Amino acid sequence: MRRYVRFGAVGAVASLLLTACGVVPGLSGQSHDPIVVMTWAPENTNSTNMPGMPAMAQAYARMVDAQGGLNGRPLKVLTCDEHNDLIRAEQCAQDAVDAKAVAVVGSYSQYGTSFMGDLEVAGIPYLGGYGVAPEEFTSPLSYPVNGGAPALLAGSGRQLAGVCRNIALVRPDTATGDQYPEFLDAGLASLGHRPALDVRAPETATDYSAAATTAIGDDAPGRCVTAVMGDSTGTFFDSFRRLGDETGVRTASVLGSVEQSLLDSTGGADSPLEGAYATSWYPPASDPAWNAMRDAVNRYAFGDTRIDVADPGAETTWIAYTVLATVVRSLGHGQVTAQTVHDALDHAHGLSTGGLTPPLGWRYADQLGVPNYPRMVNPDVTYQVVRDGELTGFGKGGFVDVRTTLDRPTPGGGS
Repeated sequence: MRRYVRFGAVGAVASLLLTACGVVPGLSGQSHDPIVVMTWAPENTNSTNMPGMPAMAQAYARMVDAQGGLNGRPLKVLTCDEHNDLIRAEQCAQDAVDAKAVAVVGSYSQYGTSFMGDLEVAGIPYLGGYGVAPEEFTSPLSYPVNGGAPALLAGSGRQLAGVCRNIALVRPDTATGDQYPEFLDAGLASLGHRPALDVRAPETATDYSAAATTAIGDDAPGRCVTAVMGDSTGTFFDSFRRLGDETGVRTASVLGSVEQSLLDSTGGADSPLEGAYATSWYPPASDPAWNAMRDAVNRYAFGDTRIDVADPGAETTWIAYTVLATVVRSLGHGQVTAQTVHDALDHAHGLSTGGLTPPLGWRYADQLGVPNYPRMVNPDVTYQVVRDGELTGFGKGGFVDVRTTLDRPTPGGGS
């Protein structure tokens, strides 16, 4: 039910760290015990899988090992298969507690109600989750590095409002999916657009012809169909394509549901997603800001095919470990425990991620006060579009702040 992979490691990528403390030779009482952290994510399930997240954590550990130390201390990364299961999510959290992990880093689980309580009782910070569980934006022990699903969908609504006459959202018929229309409609409302048609679909279906037909409707010209179905997004758009060429229908999604690997596997420039709009938290994978991550994967992943450098899960894990390394280095040769990491994160401000996000911090002054999401500190997204089978920047590029959009109340109803 659980699988752990352990890697001893020391060090970090100096170019991405704000603070660096060298090892003082002969320092009395200096600890060389490993710093234990955990990364969990679902793998090999019939639903959304994020194998690139634990794989990225493992590659980061090897890189750290080769570069000489987090203040001279090894970094031990434990991984756990969360398996998209409420009980297993809690088991992963309990295993982190049993291992005396100082943080859970760069992880994915939609079962915040299951895992967050155990972490809170043990005082273990949750750093850089994927942003799909509401508890990631409410727990005082959570330190998100992106705006999660709320920012992605609100940003997508703003992107689509300017180009689509009618919009249909195809999303999972799950408790997590039930939140999606609220966020998308907030983005649409910010530009005076009416709410999207909400099309619920089974999360693990093998055919989505009925959902695709409903989404297209009777007024195809000027309509956009956005699908946010995780790993089932490709199956949906395959069903969508089989309905024939519907003139005037544009497609859209968010990163995590549409990735470069999906475009490659569905025909590249001939993919049904050619011309699709996409919203992400981060710059496109071709941006030079990702060069350090690419270099680390080339050097230390050892051909691990689970890692796709364009995968937002792997990207989020890279960013989260970059922050962790910065925070641990800031502690110098003092104790590195869940409590000291928690305290350091609470006082962190202006942490650089090399241009992959705005500077991050989780002081009270850094929190945005978004209703129902008080821990959100990064409301920025990027707009992308599929051109010649590749995700590229859209419009002027750069970050778009959707904070005011998330503050906006959404009207009820559908289109």
